[in-house]
Amino acid sequence: MSTPTQGEVTDVHAHLLMPGLHAEVERRVPEEVQAAADLELRRNGLASLQASGRMIGERFPRLTDVRARLEAMDAQGVDRQWVSPSPNHFYPWANEGLATWASGEANRLIAEHVAQAPDRLVGLGVVPLQHPHLVVDALDDAVLGRGLAGVEISSFAGEVELSDERLEPFWARAAELRAVVFLHPFGCSLDERLDRFYLSNTVGQPTENAVALSHLIFAGVLDRHPGLRLVAAHGGGYLPTAIGRSDRAWKVRPEARGCAHAPSTYLTRIWFDTVVHDERALRWLVEVAGADRVLLGSDFPFDMGLDDPVAFVRGAGLAESHVTGILGANAAELLRTRVHA
Repeated sequence: MSTPTQGEVTDVHAHLLMPGLHAEVERRVPEEVQAAADLELRRNGLASLQASGRMIGERFPRLTDVRARLEAMDAQGVDRQWVSPSPNHFYPWANEGLATWASGEANRLIAEHVAQAPDRLVGLGVVPLQHPHLVVDALDDAVLGRGLAGVEISSFAGEVELSDERLEPFWARAAELRAVVFLHPFGCSLDERLDRFYLSNTVGQPTENAVALSHLIFAGVLDRHPGLRLVAAHGGGYLPTAIGRSDRAWKVRPEARGCAHAPSTYLTRIWFDTVVHDERALRWLVEVAGADRVLLGSDFPFDMGLDDPVAFVRGAGLAESHVTGILGANAAELLRTRVHA
């Protein structure tokens, strides 16, 4: 991976689909894959799954082929992408053996993909979050073994919340390696309540971001590991706009005092992407987190992403110095001092 240069436009939220990996997982454990598909049907509803299938089919080249990806980046005015696995490759139900193999294979495939354009692509791998005792080795495989900038994690995995004490070694190792940890939900725990109108995405994703970040904040994870480079997708979901309620709970409820300071103060320790779809929300994110904590993101190339992410940031009425940071300087600074393989 080449060193970012001043003035580069960087999109930190872009995905890779790995159909060969998924086909092999399906071959190995067809019953588990079918059970996961049934759960997705309950969570999303048939209409949304059918629409998503058509959308992914239309965008398949951009999800798999480097040349198609680079052409799309050129059209968007994006110089560099951080490429992370499509969240359907998390496999949160996988047993230890399958999870170890699948995360290693995903890390290998991500590394091979970005190596085809190392001056323009940065890779993020995965860890088997549902097996906390395996995640440090998987992180080392991604960062030290494959040369990736960090890993992507979901908002939860089975019974494992991000506040789980068993994840403490993972947070410590991520901070030690100065690795990026990109928080991106896969599915929503509200299940059938969101199975129509595409609520599984429009409501579910922001909810999952807010819940996951709240687990990290209230459990004191950011107190114990201040060097964490945590990047939250979708602008952190609902949390930045409703953070006052968290502060109130921290003030008046003893069970909400697991963190040393008011929850709002931790927003300045987290990085957020710009996938908020509302200029007012972007301005508020800059206000509460700081302009240096906001990174350009598009959710490339899915339909719920930003088609023209650069124009979205430029049209939000921010100071030019803030725009410069968001479009690339902040992301470059995050990577500049990381540990290299």
